[in-house]
Amino acid sequence: MRGRKAAPAMASYMRSKEYLPQAVLCSTAQRTRETLDLLLAGWTKKPAIRYQRELYLADWPVLLASLKKAPVRASPLLLVGHNPGMEQLAVALALQPKGVAERGRLQRLTQKFPTAALAVLDFDIASWSFLKPGLGQLVDYVRPKDLTGGSAGDEE
Repeated sequence: MRGRKAAPAMASYMRSKEYLPQAVLCSTAQRTRETLDLLLAGWTKKPAIRYQRELYLADWPVLLASLKKAPVRASPLLLVGHNPGMEQLAVALALQPKGVAERGRLQRLTQKFPTAALAVLDFDIASWSFLKPGLGQLVDYVRPKDLTGGSAGDEE
């Protein structure tokens, strides 16, 4: 499984960038739970975790609806789910890139969102309930192969 190789490297990257979540919404699928367990093994502080059946193979509007129900204190928030919904959600939330670097990240994201990829979005909102397409600033996008210099976790 690609995620088994990629998740420890991604956990280390997230720790180094201080992208550690306060809370996690995760699909109930075995592969997402295993990926999350591998991420958690690389972090010292454990976030609050909510496993949600509706995230399993959900399309992006369902994922967005789940995020909108997250508690205000659940920030930073990590969503662990499935493609194509995850890629579509990231694109929808980052539809208004500001600047060349963010446009470049969005272009890379739309080209390929492989297993264990990480899209980091920042929102200037008071509550998750205000979340809507186009509000996110895509501050980082990293694929497993970007961390290893090879193809670990990538589907190419």
